[in-house]
Amino acid sequence: MKPSEIRNMSDEQLVLTLKDCEKQLFQLRFQSATDRLETPAEISKTRKDIARILTIMRERELVNGNADAVKEGSNV
Repeated sequence: MKPSEIRNMSDEQLVLTLKDCEKQLFQLRFQSATDRLETPAEISKTRKDIARILTIMRERELVNGNADAVKEGSNV
């Protein structure tokens, strides 16, 4: 999944996608433990997708937090 695709998602879509990726990672780890995993690279790909989603969620959180701090500072 590309970062541009993730940035175009809404907050609700990000949360749902994150949950899906976490479920997929669990399943991949389970398959790996039982020696049924066909492509081991899928684990690292899924972990990177989770990291990208969390990074973009944090970016949005900081942008919203900074906007609130600027508004509070102007009232002083």
